[in-house]
Amino acid sequence: MEIREGLYYSEDHEWVRVEGDRAYIGISDFAQEHLGDIVFVEAPDLDSEFEAGTVIGAIESVKAVSDMHTPVSGKVIAINDTLEDSPGALNKDPYGQHVAVLSMSDRADLDKLMSSADYAVFCAGEAE
Repeated sequence: MEIREGLYYSEDHEWVRVEGDRAYIGISDFAQEHLGDIVFVEAPDLDSEFEAGTVIGAIESVKAVSDMHTPVSGKVIAINDTLEDSPGALNKDPYGQHVAVLSMSDRADLDKLMSSADYAVFCAGEAE
């Protein structure tokens, strides 16, 4: 299982990459491994606004459907159209494929997320 440095992680196994006020949100390698082959991604609508921790979409695999939460508050300014035709791209490159980009409304949300080191400890506990 890969955990990338320089990202923020949620307990729901989403990652956030911050560039300025933009938050790129995707699912971790841990999440895609546990989901199995991903067959459908329901992305949020553009211009939708969300509070941190709320459901913004869903990821369907051959095993189950899982809600996707946003780790940060903000407005959706872009979605990854690639996932509409190729949802399995999340299995191949979970850190290279974001699901949505939000314009963050509160950078303090990042303080509630885990570093890569903290996330590694969290995942070790989840695997037990």
